[in-house]
Amino acid sequence: MNIRLIPICDNDIAAYKKDMQEAFQKGAAHEFGELDVEILPEEDIDKSLSNKGSVAYKAVADEDIVGGAIVVINESTQHNHLDFLYVKHGVQSRGVGQEIWKAIEKHHPDTKVWETFTPYFEKRNIHFYINRCGFSAVEFFNPHHKDVTIPEDMVGGDYFFRFEKVMK
Repeated sequence: MNIRLIPICDNDIAAYKKDMQEAFQKGAAHEFGELDVEILPEEDIDKSLSNKGSVAYKAVADEDIVGGAIVVINESTQHNHLDFLYVKHGVQSRGVGQEIWKAIEKHHPDTKVWETFTPYFEKRNIHFYINRCGFSAVEFFNPHHKDVTIPEDMVGGDYFFRFEKVMK
């Protein structure tokens, strides 16, 4: 599969957010059943998009959008952060996520360390980051070891993994 990363433009934002929210919602529903709570509020996406160094990509294969990602690039330290990576609902389990990640690494070859977070219940994400993308779990947040930046009302808010990938 040939994935191209294209920076999103203003015309993409509404559909981009909708697709990302649907992917996250369906992922949580797969684990917990249908939920009354919104897993990824639009404000969280907006906050990520407004971060200094933020770059949002849509992932395109054969002219179809199959996912996307938001990364935050720190030009001075090259300790960069993957805020969100999503595969559009309906095209999961086909290697799309791994291809998106490989394309991100190619777009940012000066990165020294990548960092990301995922909730404990996202078993597919844990498998994906460790076994497919080469990250290591470096920290586990829980009620006895809290990350004060994670909102208390977030689904799984007390239980998150922090991953890092040190680049060579």
